[in-house]
Order: sequence, then structure tokens, then C-alpha cells
Amino acid sequence: MENAEYSEWVPAGALIKGSFAMVSLIVVIVTISLFVFGEGWRLEDILWVAFTWLILAVLLLVFWNYRGIRIQIKNETLYVDYGRFDKKSFLLDEIASCKKTKASFGRYLGAGVRYGFDGSLSYTISFGDAVEVAPKQGKIFVFSSNNPNKVCESINRQKGF
Repeated sequence: MENAEYSEWVPAGALIKGSFAMVSLIVVIVTISLFVFGEGWRLEDILWVAFTWLILAVLLLVFWNYRGIRIQIKNETLYVDYGRFDKKSFLLDEIASCKKTKASFGRYLGAGVRYGFDGSLSYTISFGDAVEVAPKQGKIFVFSSNNPNKVCESINRQKGF
């Protein structure tokens, strides 16, 4: 992490991990049940098993991609990466305010990349502590963090507040 003022990895929460594990377990149990209790293999059975394992593979790739959030503050820029495709960055001079908040289900109706009822964008992995960044122009951005106070302290320190 080349000269990062602040760096944090926030792994996926128990709800996301548990949901993925439950779906995976169901697919595995159904497949094993077909092998054990099935009466011969018809083409439909083979296609169904292949289809469910394809879905499981896609879910595994999605889970791997969204397994956590990387937060970095370096070179007077805040970087928040949620997987390979969802990346957000702000120059610290463009941030009007930073505060600790909660990423609630009622505000975002789930975890992941979400838009809140207030128009904000969020990258959340749990319904716990989060950082709310209000840019001088644009939408409020909320992201999960294990140390939201440290993130805001680091932003404010670099901004000179």
C-alpha cells in the first residue's frame, strides 16, 4: 500500500456469508439426493444438475467479487473499492463532510451496491457501522467500515480540519 495515510479491508458480513453458504448447501444436498435416491438418469436430470451447478458457480464468482470493501486514503484522495467493478474515489478537497453513520436495512433495503431512499449511494456489506461522505457536489456516499471514526479523522486531518 504505497504510502497510504489510511487503509482498511472490511470483509463481508455474516448475513452475506451465511446466505451464500445456505444456497450452496441446498444445491449440494439436492444434487446428492438425486444421485442417491434417483431412479436412473434421464436427460432432464442431467440438465437440471448442470444448470444448478452453473448457478452455484456464478454465485461463487459474485461472492468472490463482492467479498469485501477496500478503503484507502492516499495522495489526498479517498478510494473505496467494492469488487472489481464498483469503485468510487473522491479528492479530499471535494468532500464537504464526513461522519459516522449506520447502514440500515430501512434506508437501503439490503446489502451490496444500493441507492437509498434519500438518493444516496451505498456500498454496504452489513447493517452496522458506516461512513457517510457528503461531497460538495453530487450524491451522498455511504460505505461500510469497521473504523468509521478513524476514516473521518484521517480525511479531516489531511484536509486541515
